[in-house]
Amino acid sequence: MKIEDTKIPDVKLITPKRFGDDRGFFSETFNQRLFDDAVPGQTFVQDNHSLSREVGVLRGLHFQHPPFAQGKLVRVIKGSALDVAVDIRKGSPTFGQHVVAELSEENWQQLWVPSGFAHAFCTLEPDTIFFYKVSNFYSPEHDAGIAFDDPDLAINWPVTRETVTLSGKDKVLPRLKDIDSPFIYGENC
Repeated sequence: MKIEDTKIPDVKLITPKRFGDDRGFFSETFNQRLFDDAVPGQTFVQDNHSLSREVGVLRGLHFQHPPFAQGKLVRVIKGSALDVAVDIRKGSPTFGQHVVAELSEENWQQLWVPSGFAHAFCTLEPDTIFFYKVSNFYSPEHDAGIAFDDPDLAINWPVTRETVTLSGKDKVLPRLKDIDSPFIYGENC
């Protein structure tokens, strides 16, 4: 398993090895010992699985307030998606900056998105299946987000407000400058 820092070192790009033959392939997609070496102290409590039928389905930018903040280990099982993590930790030298990774069944990469980051993905192929492990349980009362098209974030999405498919909740999310981020760099993340 190859684990690499991204331009924001707390976000990791992980590429599990695949061993193939004429039958197909085998891959160990998660190993707690190897993960602990790169990201110590994380435990996963829930697995989430989603199917997005159309190209241009965008889910996010989501996060949960403490004490239900979540770290996420995300991957695409089928299809492909543009995955984005935005640093929303007050006082962080990379506050408001983001990491982008294309995750696909072909490249087999995963992204570690720690708490203190808003997360989103946009499907690039129909019938994209997204799978992720989270470090805390879902809590509707602590659920929050930021508008995917916040101009201050300058994320280069493959969709526009006119072409994207969003949930009702995601259509009305505020801009980063209009929220009081509950995360402080080095403290509660």
